[in-house]
Amino acid sequence: MIPVRNVYYMLAYAFRALSERGWDSFDAEEFDNADDLCAAILCHGIGLQLKRGLRQEYIDRTESLPSPRGKIELSQSLRTRALMRHQAVCTWSDLSPDSEMNRILKSTMLLLLQSDAASERKHGLRRLLAYFVDVSETDLAHVDWSMRFDRTTKGYRMLMGACWLACSGLLQKQNDNGKKPFVAFEDDQKMSHLYEKFVLEYYRRERPDLKVGAPYIEWALDDEVNDLLPAMRSDVVLSQGNDILIIDCKYYGHDTQVYMGKRSVHSHNLYQIFTYVKNQEAALGEEPHRVSGMLLYARTDDEIQPDATYHMSGNEMEVHTLDLNQPFEDIRAQLDSIAQEHFPQHDLQANTARLITELDSPDSFGE
Repeated sequence: MIPVRNVYYMLAYAFRALSERGWDSFDAEEFDNADDLCAAILCHGIGLQLKRGLRQEYIDRTESLPSPRGKIELSQSLRTRALMRHQAVCTWSDLSPDSEMNRILKSTMLLLLQSDAASERKHGLRRLLAYFVDVSETDLAHVDWSMRFDRTTKGYRMLMGACWLACSGLLQKQNDNGKKPFVAFEDDQKMSHLYEKFVLEYYRRERPDLKVGAPYIEWALDDEVNDLLPAMRSDVVLSQGNDILIIDCKYYGHDTQVYMGKRSVHSHNLYQIFTYVKNQEAALGEEPHRVSGMLLYARTDDEIQPDATYHMSGNEMEVHTLDLNQPFEDIRAQLDSIAQEHFPQHDLQANTARLITELDSPDSFGE
């Protein structure tokens, strides 16, 4: 379970809202549940986007018209007997706000009107829907969320993140004293995706001195035969020259497995990270290098939590947990310490102080 405030920060990092102007007045602590958080993000973010203008795309249209427009479809005009009505079937393109991202926004706003969002948020959504009268709805169950953003759509990043979150089947729960809000995901796969993206984008923003990515790792083959071999797509790879740390982020209901009454690290996870490390190391050949691997589990309520470092065949393999149910400043400190341990940065303490000031100040999302 994750505090709503932390979900907001995870979204902000994952969808790069920290680098977008206009979020300086937004405070995640005001919200009691994930529905309210998503509604507030949409109210605020769509308001910002309206000032820039909703994204428009050319939409192909075909209609029978009394005056020709665009291309005349002669065969359709004859088949529909439009000519007998002194009309012609024409095809043309119109610049319209009825784009895919706007359809997702409208459909999500309608979905949130049926949620547990606060009444003032719902009032804001109804007001914004007036700007979407020319936008159709879409089936949110079949949206392809692996969309790309360019300079014309970068303002939609955080909005799409909020839509994704609202559509991911969140359940609101509270702790025993009934005061502190938490969210739990019905679909661990979707939460895992957000967790991976958060860690990746966190390091991209906060450690510019490192090369940060999620590349495919090539198999170290003795010949060219690679038929049916699965792709090795990493979650997070931090590197400084040939000093490389491969992080595999895992979000499970239980971060250890039980076999014959004994708890251990998930075997397939360990095999996976070991394979990644050895194949990455093989690609470096005889060059001086250091390749390490880490399994970073989202901490669960299990009594035993994995926290160990193993030395295997000349490589260091670590298994740790990241507690998402703690103040975000502590989450940030743990992520910073992971990078600092592998890639020392002398001014990290000053950099961390700057980040705390940025995230807690009114201007935290305006720079």
